[in-house]
Amino acid sequence: MPPFAVMSVLQRVADLRAAGREVISLCAGEPSQGAPADVRRRAAELMHGGVPLGYSETFGIRPLRELLARHYHAWYGLDIDPGQVALTTGSSGAFLLSFLAAFDPGDRVALARPGYPAYRNILASLGCEVVELDCGPERRFQPTIEALRSAGPLAGLVVASPANPTGTMLSAAQLSEISAWCAHHGVRLISDEIYHGISYTGSRGECAWSHDRSAVVISSFSKYWGMTGWRLGWALVPDDLLTAFDALAGNYALCPPVPAQHAAIAAFTPSSYRAADEAVAEFAAARQVLLDRMDDLGWVDIAPADGAFYLYAGLGDRLVGHPDSVSWCADLLETTGVALTPGSDFDPVAGGRSVRVSLAAGAEAVAAAVDRIVAFQAAEHPTV
Repeated sequence: MPPFAVMSVLQRVADLRAAGREVISLCAGEPSQGAPADVRRRAAELMHGGVPLGYSETFGIRPLRELLARHYHAWYGLDIDPGQVALTTGSSGAFLLSFLAAFDPGDRVALARPGYPAYRNILASLGCEVVELDCGPERRFQPTIEALRSAGPLAGLVVASPANPTGTMLSAAQLSEISAWCAHHGVRLISDEIYHGISYTGSRGECAWSHDRSAVVISSFSKYWGMTGWRLGWALVPDDLLTAFDALAGNYALCPPVPAQHAAIAAFTPSSYRAADEAVAEFAAARQVLLDRMDDLGWVDIAPADGAFYLYAGLGDRLVGHPDSVSWCADLLETTGVALTPGSDFDPVAGGRSVRVSLAAGAEAVAAAVDRIVAFQAAEHPTV
């Protein structure tokens, strides 16, 4: 399994900071605000006793699963049986369990390129054949029915909306069309909805269960609620996968982190929702700062960035002098102290000419970083 390149960038950021360098890190998808105050307060209370923190049920504590079912009703108008909500060790745990439950070795599973590399790497490690759909700017970096028809026989399709690294979103009509195509062709749809709630289009995101209850829906407390290190995600599990999912979850992890489960109950207070929405407003401000400087940056093939907190773009002629974006990002970091993620992490074919910028550090950090990037590019290419 290849390494996740962003982790190598983060290690270099840590090394530079330890050596006394000031670094603006725009490489990791980690919300800077952290967990809502109510969640942190509840976590502190848990440490003083009163709640047993031993093993929970395999799918997690019932009160939290019931709150998630209410959340789906409030946000999407969906009635969800809490028995179909499986809490997991981050969305990463949900992907592993879902892929194991839904697919067999040799199954062909499609996903968009560029896309989150863990999909590809986990599927490949389980013996599945990964079918990458070339989803460039002309397709808004999202899979299309045309691309699916050209992919040959498939057992599964992974979609993400908002997507990492591009931030593009599927509309209700697009997701409905894809869901119907998958159902008609016996293709299991896996819908990554981890960035729901972080969008700039007026929509929180479209839930796949609004269109087909045979899909697997995956999400997490990490992004909208800023709870990355709490390692708590969930899956909405179709009826036909419940038995397999439960058996796999019990053997792989026994249960998700129990203190995080109890603390996450406080993520559903009005105050916690307000705090999360305030963070989204800050991401939007950072996004606008970056979009306003695109002419100065001179980047190309810019993804629309409908949601999440990323911008994905081609370097164009700013790449001249470097063999690829890995080299360009390394030089940028050492020269200016700005850390970006090379696109090769997300697209092994064409990503060597692209970068992903994370907006999670906020508008002020993004503005300072852009000034440094523009100066770096001017020094390298004074006539460009």
